[in-house]
Amino acid sequence: MERFFKYVLPLLISVVAAMEFYQVLMRYVFEIPIMGLDEMLVYPTLWLYLLGSVNAAREDTQIKANVLDVFLKTDKARLVVRVIADVMSVIVSCWLTYWAWDYFVYAKRVWKESPTLYIPTFWAECSIFVGMAMMTAYSGWYMYKNIKKLAASPSAAKEF
Repeated sequence: MERFFKYVLPLLISVVAAMEFYQVLMRYVFEIPIMGLDEMLVYPTLWLYLLGSVNAAREDTQIKANVLDVFLKTDKARLVVRVIADVMSVIVSCWLTYWAWDYFVYAKRVWKESPTLYIPTFWAECSIFVGMAMMTAYSGWYMYKNIKKLAASPSAAKEF
């Protein structure tokens, strides 16, 4: 998976940047508006956003406010707090994935098209479900690893 993200994310950001540059150049320098370019930008932008979030979940590098770590004295106590946070993350992520699935089914059934170019919006909308499903899987994996690590260590009751 690392190889996939190593190539896809820079490609997507390059496509978005190139399309924006082209639009600015044509609109403000040559004063020729390009109709439909905004519609086309939605696709790589949504995939970039969600795959970037999946990559952060894969690397476990999401932005976290580990405020309690300052007050906890042992690594064991920090691990207990991490497991609690992981469980809550998986619960919320499963809930959002369920909603994303409903939206995925709706988008497939309705099969909307963009107003100018008539591109099916499903290909942008399905990124929400794909991204949420992958983030849920990675969150579950880190929760499993942390629970396993916690179970392998001595009793946490004495640590608090």
